[in-house]
Amino acid sequence: MKKTIADLRSAFIAGTSTPVKAIEAALAVIKEQDGEIHAFLDVYDDVVEAAEAATALYKEKGNDTPPLLGIPVALKSNILIKGKRVTAGSKILEKYTAVYDATIVKRLREAGAIFIGATNMDEFAMGGSTENSAFGPTRNPVDTARVPGGSSGGSAAAVAMGAVPVAIGTDTGGSIRQPASFCGLVGFKPTYGAVSRYGLIAMGSSLDQAGPLTNSVTDAELVHNVMAGADPMDATTITEDTYSEVPLKETYTFGVPRHFMADGVDEEVLQAFDAHIELLRAAGHTIVDIELPLFEQGLAAYYIVMPAEVSSNLARFDGIRYGLSAEADNLLGVYEKSRAEGFGKEVKRRILLGTYVLSSGYYDAYYGKAELVRTMMRRELAETFKKVDIILTPTAPTPAFKLGEKEDPLAMYRQDIFTVPVNLTGVPTLSFPMGTVEQEGKQLPVGIQYIGPLGGDKRLFSIGKKVYDTR
Repeated sequence: MKKTIADLRSAFIAGTSTPVKAIEAALAVIKEQDGEIHAFLDVYDDVVEAAEAATALYKEKGNDTPPLLGIPVALKSNILIKGKRVTAGSKILEKYTAVYDATIVKRLREAGAIFIGATNMDEFAMGGSTENSAFGPTRNPVDTARVPGGSSGGSAAAVAMGAVPVAIGTDTGGSIRQPASFCGLVGFKPTYGAVSRYGLIAMGSSLDQAGPLTNSVTDAELVHNVMAGADPMDATTITEDTYSEVPLKETYTFGVPRHFMADGVDEEVLQAFDAHIELLRAAGHTIVDIELPLFEQGLAAYYIVMPAEVSSNLARFDGIRYGLSAEADNLLGVYEKSRAEGFGKEVKRRILLGTYVLSSGYYDAYYGKAELVRTMMRRELAETFKKVDIILTPTAPTPAFKLGEKEDPLAMYRQDIFTVPVNLTGVPTLSFPMGTVEQEGKQLPVGIQYIGPLGGDKRLFSIGKKVYDTR
C-alpha cells in the first residue's frame, strides 16, 4: 500500500522512520522501476543532504515542525526550481537551467518539502498521454502497456509507482485530473487564481493552474493549502474574499448532466459512475439531473482559446534569449531553424492553429466567438450552482489506453471532453478513483470528477475526504 504524507510524518515524529530513510526508499523505487516507467527526467543529487537536515530537525522539535518536513516531492518539469534543469519536455529547453524559484516551489520548500526530481511530461504540456515528450513516453505503473495520461503523466506515474507520496502537476485542460484517473490517484485543479503561476512555463495563461497528485484527498488539501495564496508576482492570484463564501454542509445536492455522457463514454465507465451515485444516495445526498448544453461546446471553444494562447506564449522561444539556438546565416534563419529543430509535432500543430485563429480576418470568426462561448459557459455554471452544490461527471470517458493507440489528434482531444470546460470557466475540480474496469485481464482505475463553484475548493476537499478517504 502506498504511503500518504500523514503516514510518513507520523513515522518521523514517532521515530520509527526518518526523512533519510524515506528518501533512500524513494531513490530505491526510482532505481528499480523508472528504467521501464520513465516517470523522471532528472533525479536531484542533493536530496540526501536535505533529508539529513530534516531528520535532525525532527529529533530536535518533533511535532513542532513544518507540515511537509522531510516529505519527498516530485515536480513536473515545467515548474522552475533554481539551479535545476527545467525542460518542459522539449528539446528547445533541453539544456535550460532555471535562474529562480517558482512561487509554489518557495512555499513548498518553506513547508519542508524535499524535491527529489523533475518528472516527464508532454512537450510544453500539450497532450493527454505523455507520449509527446521529446525525451520518450512515460508508462503507466498499473499496466506498462498503457499511458499514464497527460500532460502530467510523469508526476502521476511517480506517485502511482510508489516513489513519492505527492507530485506537483499543472492543469490546462485536465492535465492533473486525467492522469489521476488513469493511475488511480487523487488529482486537484483549484479555482483559477488560487495558486500562483509565477515560475510556471506557460501554456495557456488564462487556463493553467498547478495542483497536487496524491494518494488521499487529505494530502491533496494539505499540499494545496501550502501552495495557495495571493502572490504579488502574479496579478491573477485571488484572495479568500474574491468569491462569495461557499458553505460546507452535511449533505449535498449533486447535479448530473446525463445528456453530456450520451456519446463516447465506455459502458464500464458509466457503470462505475452509476455505482458511485448510489453510494452518494445511500449516504443521504440528493442526486438530480441537470442540463449543461454549453458545456458540450467546451471542447470546441477550448481548442481555439488554448492554441491562441500557446501561439502567444511560445513566441519567446526564438533561439536568442534562452534554450536551443541553431546556427544560421541570418537572424530569421536562427528563428526558423531553432523552432523547427526544438519543437515537436504537437507543439507546432498548436502554434499554427493558434496563429491562424488570431490572424486578421479570422480573429472575430473564431477566437472572438470562442471567448463569447466561454463567457456564456460561466453564466450557465453560475445559474446551475444556484440549484446544485456539486456537479458530477466521469473524469475521462475511458480508462487508460495503450501507447500508440490514439494516433489521430482528434481522438486524443476527445479524451478531454469532461475536463476542459472546467478550465475555461475557472471553477475547482477534484478527481479521485471511483472503481476499476477490467480490460485484457487488468483492473484499470477510472476516476470521478467533482466540480464545485468558484471559490468552492474547501467544499470539494470536505466531501472528498468523507467519500474517498474514509471508504
